Amino acid sequence: MNLTLDSSPDAQVRNTAPGTHAPVLGMHGIGKHFGAFHALTDVSLDLVAGEVHCLLGENGAGKSTLCNVMFGVHQPDAGGMLIDGAPYRPRSPRDALAHGIAMVHQHFSLVDDVTVLDNLLLGRSHGWLDRARQAQRVRALVEDLGLALDPDARIAALSVGERQRVEIVKCLIREPRLLVLDEPTAVLLPAEIESLLAMCERVAARGCAVVLVTHKLAEIRRIATRATVLQSGRVVARSSTPSADVDRLVHAMIHRESAPGAEARKASSPSPYGRPLSDEALQVDGLTVRSADGVTRVDNCTLVVNRGEIVGIAGVEGNGQSELGAVLAGMMKASAGRFFIDGTEGTFATPSQLTRLGVGIVPEDRHATGCVPDMSLTENLCLNRLDDFSRWGFTRHRAMRAAATSLMQRFDVRAASADVAFRGLSGGNQQKAVLARELTLEGLVFLMAAQPTRGLDVGAVAAVYDHIRAARDQGVGVLLISSELDELMAVADRIVVMYRGKIMGTCVPDPAQLDLQRGRIGAWMAGQDS
Repeated sequence: MNLTLDSSPDAQVRNTAPGTHAPVLGMHGIGKHFGAFHALTDVSLDLVAGEVHCLLGENGAGKSTLCNVMFGVHQPDAGGMLIDGAPYRPRSPRDALAHGIAMVHQHFSLVDDVTVLDNLLLGRSHGWLDRARQAQRVRALVEDLGLALDPDARIAALSVGERQRVEIVKCLIREPRLLVLDEPTAVLLPAEIESLLAMCERVAARGCAVVLVTHKLAEIRRIATRATVLQSGRVVARSSTPSADVDRLVHAMIHRESAPGAEARKASSPSPYGRPLSDEALQVDGLTVRSADGVTRVDNCTLVVNRGEIVGIAGVEGNGQSELGAVLAGMMKASAGRFFIDGTEGTFATPSQLTRLGVGIVPEDRHATGCVPDMSLTENLCLNRLDDFSRWGFTRHRAMRAAATSLMQRFDVRAASADVAFRGLSGGNQQKAVLARELTLEGLVFLMAAQPTRGLDVGAVAAVYDHIRAARDQGVGVLLISSELDELMAVADRIVVMYRGKIMGTCVPDPAQLDLQRGRIGAWMAGQDS
């Protein structure tokens, strides 16, 4: 074991790479501030060829900022970087790509109106373009990755998980010397995650340095050669044996021990099935959704979510969960069937009308439909109740700011102030802000939460589910769509599995039969009836 912890916020532990290899990229004393907010302070890091270096930390700890400095999105205000011992001062991502550094971002950078292949070739082709040859190369790469991806598919028709696969392939097709992956597995399924991690190992074995930003402890154990923990923009811990040091790394991230069995104890808390659940927060009756090209995405779905109940939707990405959530959010119209909120039909309601019915929505793509990135954090936190802060046609900005500040404290949304632009927050803090707004909706009856913990760290995931459980215990019905089966098993009172738009089966999680139930759910996810 080789773990160096430093709880002092002013101290730094210097990083010494194992072996004799010179770092592909060396970062020394890096500092970055945005106005008065110091995102990074005196950060030093060596990234070595042949290694997978995991970067850990709570949301807002500075991980994405550090990655963006590597990739030329941000320029450091202090310190410097070296590539192969030579000064490296990228002024843009184009500079970084020219030096062999590629990055998969948390948020997509794809052109919706063209194909997967067109997106992969943007900025890479000069002169005559052999599309057939390039398509063949892409198919070979995605087959090697184990990711299902059609080069001829249009981006606009892809699910969130499929779009993330395009981002990953877009980087790997460049054969980079340093591959930076900022939460790349957040929207992937277990088999896809394993394929990606195996690919990272193969890429590293060929001499590439890999940086993996992740919150998933299983990934750290599985793949990390070394790990570095950031807290409030400073390095607080390093490990050259991360798989053996996971619990201590978690403690360094969140200032508390990862207590064995904590999640099992939460899962075994009293079930709401011990109280009356005859009242229905949501009733879905024969809902069918067909795409523009006539493909059935949701097939005659019938579902009930009672008050005081969390119903989890499990399934492989692209099997109708996204479309079901979009219909319930008023973002897509059903082709057939109906749904009711607390007895009132919502099938043809707009998003604002659903809000008035007491529906809270946490969408899977917070940037596209969950927020207005160019508005302030205050405005985003109060979007669903702007009328509460209006008097005689004027907005009461002070009252709105006070309400937003209160929500920030209650839901641990970290930002320099409530007045910062929403797009400037880390991904995790953006997600917590959306959740805070929707869970505090006056008269909340039903919450539809799609991938609510995507991109969140260990502590934030626990906090999110504590808030969702609290809403459940207050009588709110919750539909929870998640690709994290372990989270569903720990949180949901009932799990429904979807395959090709149909409900394949349902079960009530039982801590005494978790392994058996996982096997049964896995079979349903694969389209088997038993």
